[in-house]
Amino acid sequence: MRSTVADAATLAAHRLGWGAVRRLPERAAYRLFDLAADVTVRRGGAERLRANYARVRPELDAAALDALVREGMRSYLRYYCEAFRLSGLGPDDLAARVRVEGDGPVREVLADGGSVVGFLGHLGNWDLAGAWGTVHLGPVTTVAERLEPEEVFREFLEFREGLGMTILPLTGGPDVFPALREAARRRGLIPLLADRDLTHRGVTVDFCGLPARMAPGPAALALAERRPLHPVSIRHERRGSGWGIVITFHPAVPVPTSGATREKVVAMTQACADALGAAVREHTSDWHMLQRVFVEDLDPERLARAGATP
Repeated sequence: MRSTVADAATLAAHRLGWGAVRRLPERAAYRLFDLAADVTVRRGGAERLRANYARVRPELDAAALDALVREGMRSYLRYYCEAFRLSGLGPDDLAARVRVEGDGPVREVLADGGSVVGFLGHLGNWDLAGAWGTVHLGPVTTVAERLEPEEVFREFLEFREGLGMTILPLTGGPDVFPALREAARRRGLIPLLADRDLTHRGVTVDFCGLPARMAPGPAALALAERRPLHPVSIRHERRGSGWGIVITFHPAVPVPTSGATREKVVAMTQACADALGAAVREHTSDWHMLQRVFVEDLDPERLARAGATP
């Protein structure tokens, strides 16, 4: 059971962010969050991030890994800094902060009134990408993990919906897959964070040379509705005295011509993991993965419940 004191502190910190951080000058806000990141690392609050980085970048020595973890935690807290300030950005501000690669095929599908499913990792700033997408690309429908305390989840839900996105809670409501299928039948983007298994129904894929558990939902949705599935990676990029992001739409993954549905889903998820793995290796500090994703780090009982083996 969560501590009510911890819940109250979490809620207070988020409300301080919504109210105060967006009123700070941009440069001062970034410096403040960089400082908080450095303190977090010094106090040992980035050990899971360190372990994940060590998995995907085994060639690094201790000093290089230390520097990477520091940059990774800065990138992670930069996401929150930008999220707290995001509601004050207009269409021109969003355009100035986002650069896009590989979006030609996606725009063609949207121009024809279709939908595109995106397989995202916890990379860069996906909320900024979603806000940009709703304004400059097409309607965005996605799924959000239910956070604790509930008040924080509701505030993040209202924040994302205020940016124009349609948000479906992962748990605590109706099954999200039928709603996603409905969304896939309309024009729009369906970006889904999938580099971590949240439902115990994930599939095991090779990720950066190691077995990892990822969500099959994007591939299952694309297959069920015959929609293109694009791996999508996001990274931060310096913009003058501030920061922006680069959204890369990787080529749509092919649909296998044979095999059972489950086999096709696994193959398509593996293709997405390959694209994301290359992006993570190249821009590791923008991968904000502070949870366990690699099979050798997971609880064997959880794997047994999921019907998987290490």
